[in-house]
Amino acid sequence: MTWQDRITVNPEVCHGKACIKGTRIMVSVVLDNLAAGMPHEQIVADYPSLVEEDIQAAITYAAELARERVVPLGPEPVG
Repeated sequence: MTWQDRITVNPEVCHGKACIKGTRIMVSVVLDNLAAGMPHEQIVADYPSLVEEDIQAAITYAAELARERVVPLGPEPVG
């Protein structure tokens, strides 16, 4: 399985944001929950249309984006 099997971008769904295929659950929602420390099992319980593979696909998708783009973090501290 690749993230492309589980994630889609459609301009007519969620304003073109990346979503888990067959749902209107944005990848960013899954990632926000993970970043907040929510366990995978809780995310699946809160969003019953998701399965563990969807969560893994969201993580893999985020990793792919991080390789392609640099987000400026601000100036390095001096000293």
